[in-house]
Formats: sequence, C-alpha cells, structure tokens
Amino acid sequence: MGLGRNVEVEEERGHPVLRVLLILLALLLVALAGSALTAGVWLRHKMQSSLPQLDGRIVLSGLSAPVMVRRDPHGVPHIEAADLDDLLFAQGYVTAQDRLWELDMARRMAAGEAAEILGPRLVAHDRMQRVLAMRATAERLTSTLDDRDRRYLDDYAHGVNAYIASHQDDLPPEFRLLMYRPKPWQPVDSMLVAMSMVQLLDTQWPEKLERERITRRLGPTLAADLYPTGSWRDHPPISTQPPITAPGQAIPDVPLDESQTGWLNTNLLGLPALTGQRAACLGCNPGSNEWVVSGSRTASGQAMLSNDMHLPHQIPDLWYENDLEAPGLHVTGVSVPGIPLVVAGHNEHIAWGFTALYGDTQDLYVEKINAQGEYQGVDGAWHAFEHDPETIQVRFGRDVTVDVERTDRGVVISPLIHGEQRVLVLRWAVYDPKAAGLPLFALDTAQNWTDFRNALSQWWGPTQNVVYADDQGNIGYQAVGLIPLRPGGLAGVPIADNQHEWQGFIPFDQLPSGYDPPDGILATANARVTPDNYPTPLTLEWAEPYRNERIWKWLEPKQKLTQHDMLTLQTDIYSEVDQEIAQRLAYGIDHAGQTDARLRQAADLLRTWDGSVSIDSAPAAIVNAAKAVFWPMILRPKLGDEWTLYNWAASTYAGEQILMNEPPAWLPPHYASWDDFLAGLVRQGIDQAHAPSDLRLWRYGYAHPVDIEHPLFGLLPWFKDWTGTGVQPQSGDGTTVKQVGRTFGPSQRFTIDWSSVDAATENIVMGQSGNPLSPYYRDQWPYWYGGTTFVLPFTDQAVTAATVHTLRLEP
Repeated sequence: MGLGRNVEVEEERGHPVLRVLLILLALLLVALAGSALTAGVWLRHKMQSSLPQLDGRIVLSGLSAPVMVRRDPHGVPHIEAADLDDLLFAQGYVTAQDRLWELDMARRMAAGEAAEILGPRLVAHDRMQRVLAMRATAERLTSTLDDRDRRYLDDYAHGVNAYIASHQDDLPPEFRLLMYRPKPWQPVDSMLVAMSMVQLLDTQWPEKLERERITRRLGPTLAADLYPTGSWRDHPPISTQPPITAPGQAIPDVPLDESQTGWLNTNLLGLPALTGQRAACLGCNPGSNEWVVSGSRTASGQAMLSNDMHLPHQIPDLWYENDLEAPGLHVTGVSVPGIPLVVAGHNEHIAWGFTALYGDTQDLYVEKINAQGEYQGVDGAWHAFEHDPETIQVRFGRDVTVDVERTDRGVVISPLIHGEQRVLVLRWAVYDPKAAGLPLFALDTAQNWTDFRNALSQWWGPTQNVVYADDQGNIGYQAVGLIPLRPGGLAGVPIADNQHEWQGFIPFDQLPSGYDPPDGILATANARVTPDNYPTPLTLEWAEPYRNERIWKWLEPKQKLTQHDMLTLQTDIYSEVDQEIAQRLAYGIDHAGQTDARLRQAADLLRTWDGSVSIDSAPAAIVNAAKAVFWPMILRPKLGDEWTLYNWAASTYAGEQILMNEPPAWLPPHYASWDDFLAGLVRQGIDQAHAPSDLRLWRYGYAHPVDIEHPLFGLLPWFKDWTGTGVQPQSGDGTTVKQVGRTFGPSQRFTIDWSSVDAATENIVMGQSGNPLSPYYRDQWPYWYGGTTFVLPFTDQAVTAATVHTLRLEP
C-alpha cells in the first residue's frame, strides 16, 4: 500500500508537467500552422496584386504613338503599332507583364549568375557558364548587330524596363518570395537568352568525352555498335531514293585519341547533370517534328505546314505567343521570352517551322603544353594562355572566383571535369567571328523563298532544319547554321593531332536544301537529312529514325489532307520499333530455357500487341520496362558503373540492332543464349518497374506519366498541386511521333493551311501567363494534354471578333 501511494503521488506530480508540455506543443503547432497559413495568404495576395492590367489605358514614357494590345480568349496579345520601334517596345512591355520572372531567370541561368539569387547549389552551374564564356560571347554577338537590329533590341529592352520601373511595388510573386528585384534589361540579355537555346540544342562536347572513355574500355569495334551514324530507316528530305527498306553499310571504327591513357581516373559521371545533356527520358533528346505538303496532297489545294518542337517542359512555358503588326511587318507565332520578334510561325505570305539539325559545332582539343606553361597554337608557335578572372556572387555563401582561360582555339574546359589532367579546349562555332547578327527581322519579313533563304543564310545557330510553305503553293526545306569544314573528318572524341583543324564553315549553298519536290512532301524529325555520299558531313550523331520514318510512311499514301489530319499525325502514338521489339521478346520467352507463368503471360500480351503506346496498354508497359533495363544489363558487365556514361541520340536504334542481330560479343555472361537473355530482360524489367502480379492490369500511361511543376511554387505544399499539372498518365514514348517523357514533349503544336490564314492553329503547353492566378496560366493545358488545339486569329477582322481584352498603351 505504501509503495502504491508513492507511485500515485509521483504520477499526480507528473501530470501537470506533461499537461503543460502538451499544451505548449499544441500552441506551437497552432502557431506554425498559423504562420504557414499567413504565408500562404500573403503569397496569394502577392499573386493577385501582380496580375497585369489587360484593359483600359496605360501611359508609358518611350512610345511615340499609341499602341493597341488586343488579347484573344487565350490571352495571346495581338499588338498593333504605328511603327516598328513602338511595336517592339510594346512587345517587351507585354512580355514582361506575363513573364518578367522568367525573363530574369533566363538571363541569369545563361550568364552564370543564378547563385546570386538561388544560393550555393547553383555554383557548379554558374561555374560552367562562366568557363564557357557565355556572357562574353553574348556581348561579342551584340556588338556585331547592324544599326537596325541593335535598335530593335534596344526597343524591346526599353519596353521591358518600362514595366519594371512602373511595377516596383507589385512585381511578380517570385521576386517577393526570393526577396530581390530585377535589374534593367539590356540588349545583351536578349543575346544571352539566344545563347542558351544554342547551348541546349548544339552541345556535343560531353558526349565526346564519354565516348572516348567508353571506346577506351570496349575497344573501337564494340564501341562502334553503340554510336551509329544514321540508319537504314532514314528518309532524308532531299533524297530521291530514300533508303528505308534495306540496311545501310557498316560505319567505320572511330579512331581513339592516343593521349587519353593519361586520364583513366577522370570522373565523368557528373557531366550529364551539370550540362543538362542527358535525355529527359529514353529516346527523348531535344528535337522536333515538321513537315510541309503541297496543294496536290491537300483537300484545300493549298500548301500546308505543321511543326511541333520537342523540348523539356517548364513553367512558365518556353514559348510566348505573339501577333505583331506595324507598317512593313505582320507576323504571328511563338517567340522566346527575352528575344524580340517571332521565332517560328507565319506572316502574310510565308510560314516556317524548325527541328534541331544536330550539326556538330564543337570539337575538343588536347593542347600541348611546354615547360613554361605555354600552349602550342594553331600556328605552331608557343603562346601564353589568356586569363579572365570572374567572381560568382553566392547568396548565403562565399563568393567564388573562376579563372576563365583561353587559347586561340577556344576556352579551357578542364576545370569542369573532376580529375582531368589534360588541358582540354572547347572550340565552338559561336566563338567564331563568323557568328554575327540576329536575322529574325529578315526572317519575319520575308515574302518568298528567295527572301527566306537570304535571311537564313545569316543564321549562325543553333543548327536547324527549317521547312517552308507559302501562299503561292510552294514548299521548301533548308538546313541552317554554322557547321565547321573539317577536311580531316569529324571527330567523335577529343583531338590530339593537327589533322583536324577547321577550315572555315560549310558554305550555305552546300547545306541540304529542297524546293517543290515532285511528290509534294518534305519532312524532318532530327534524323539524318543528308543522302548517302553527301560531300560535306554535318554530324556523327543523328537522332533516332523512328519518328521521321513514321511521318513519311503516314503521309506518302495520303491525299486530300486536312488540318485535322495534321493534328492526328502530331499526336500519333504508334511505334513500329516497339512492336518489333515486342515480337522479339515474345519469341525469346517462347524459346528460353527457363520461364514461368508470369513470363508466359507477358509473351502472350506482347505477341498480339498492335504497337499503340496508349495509356491503358499493358504490352507497351512491358516493352518500355524491358527497354529501361536493356542498357544496364548489356553494358554493366563490360563497363561496371560507368555504363551510365553511355548517351547517344540514336541509342534505341543501336539497341534495336543488337536485339535483332544478336552479335555474340554482346551477349552478357551467365546467359546461354539470346533467348535466355531476352527472357531475363523482361523478368528484370517488370520486377524493377514493380509491375502488378497480373500483367493484364498494368497500364502504360500510369507508369510513364507527365508531371510539370513550377520551379518555386512546386516546392510549397499548399501551392504545388494547383500551380502544376500534377502527375497525369500519358500516351506515347520516345519513339512515337508524339515524343514524350515525364518532363519532356512537344512544346507547341502549329499548323497552317494557306487556304485560310485565320484557321491556322497553335497552342503551347500551359499558357501565356506566369502568374498562377491568371486565367491564362494553364488554360492551354487541356488542349495539349487532350491532343486538341485552337485557332490563332491573324487578320484584323478575325482578331476583332476574338478580342476579349483591349489595352491601349499611350505616350
């Protein structure tokens, strides 16, 4: 009894303390919840207060006459001005209304100035941009502009700055969240944004380092299987006899750089993340689809053009839709926020679209160094390195100094590669004085094929395929961009000899081109565009042939084509190669030494599949799971963890050839036959993908969804769900015309039939606005996701009928 009373007394004494602690904990949780709620309310208020004025009038210093800005039901601005200077001023102002934070971050990311705002985690990125001399190159390019084009960049900058100056108290919420204000916009910032597009689409140097390492490990014969240049499936747009029915000749071995033995311990595994060059999904490399058909193949009797450019998804969108009109210019389409005028679209007489050419504009050179630390120049003499120290300002951290070194070939990139002992120099076409100007105005005002080609002859980068259709029924194709002339041949690895110096650039008239072909079709989708024995090689690395092959096969038998047909093709999800792989996997399982009920079920599903990579397809899920583990299972036995260095735009084609040809040298150990390997491939694929026990219930689209998040608001629990798309199932994969991945896909879809310019259609992914509370923030998402689209009015009558907001900008 006495002991019991003591325990009761201790418990009674402990209860008040525990009760106080619980109360304090509850109060703390309430306070935290209240603080979070207050922060959420504050952020929504800042979003609301920063919404742009879309109606009425705004007085702006810098205009010479009133400018009319009419917005259609999707918030697309149709801007009409009395002269070009006011027009581009207004374009800058209106773009800033919708995308100011995107403008600021785009120039910062390009220049290597992101850590100043985002902190230490961006230092590695900023160091790379500084070493690559992005700002210095943009400044040089800006200095090459003629008076007219420089004035237009100034006009655009004045418009952006007019918005910044008049909205210091209600800047977009991202500035408030990150607690900083944007600096004034300058013409060089527009060039920085242009440079970032060139960097995205024309960076090859990391793959040359990776290829060097893999070739050293495997030997040139096996390595050649991994790095095909073109394929028997290719259909070049200018070829009279497209080789799409028979395999082509073997590709010669790529010679190795003898000096590579001195860097075997170099760590390259971080390069893809640093440069952003690793594909967003299997087979998803930056590219696009485009085609033009003549009136002989359309229901209207007029030429028709379609273009969808495939790029990483982002919020706000990469593109901004505009309709610009002033005396001497009327053009509509998409621009890159930060760059004036229109990049792709149509004017009153011509339309054009782009796909990435993949032209090789970069080489790595191993510089020879003497005892005095000098390098041997192209002239054979010894020279001192140029040094340009730069400081990376780091928020919440110490500033970092970067020594940017140069030789007469380019910039020294060795500091970007951990453990690299050689002096590696990047030579890049954009560093050359030949890269000059910005031909967008000439392109936007071209009236015919001759004007069009004259404008494109000044296009230095990125390397592109451009298709053309005009109101007179003509269609055309032109490859563009500065691609070095290399008499010693293209080099897929770093160069340590003097036999691979550049001898200028391929003349524009020698780049692939075609006009009004007899069959009435021109199309490209990043695959090989040069016919066999073309005299001037453009690259060693073309993209997968499958999209291009499908487009040609789909178009060639058809007549009376309509815009609806074009959208059907843009959203096509049939994969011939996936279907072939499915058949091969089923055969392998049928003939393997050891199988089980689950594998036999997989084989039954695969053998009857129609090749449609649909959301609900179980066979598509099985094939893609097998493809996901194919390269690890093939390469890890030979390369270990360095198998992840393998990255090639046509890697799926390389894998297809191994699967179909079954070379003994590639059969992994512990497998008695290729059939046993294929059964093991399916088994490991479905296991790693956590497939359901009943494979019939597996749904491809839920295993391979799309998920687009805002880079800031997506980090906030109460904002993530409604500021992004959320995880949504989707159809298509890296080999379908609708080329998609989780964070990758068509960035826009455009089609014009010249029988009715006001019936032209174009949509982007999310919407025009970067403000989540704007009705134009994600109003285009249902069209993109659902595979539909809408018209982009062009004539005054159509624009007037579509107008829902009218803003008058006055001097």
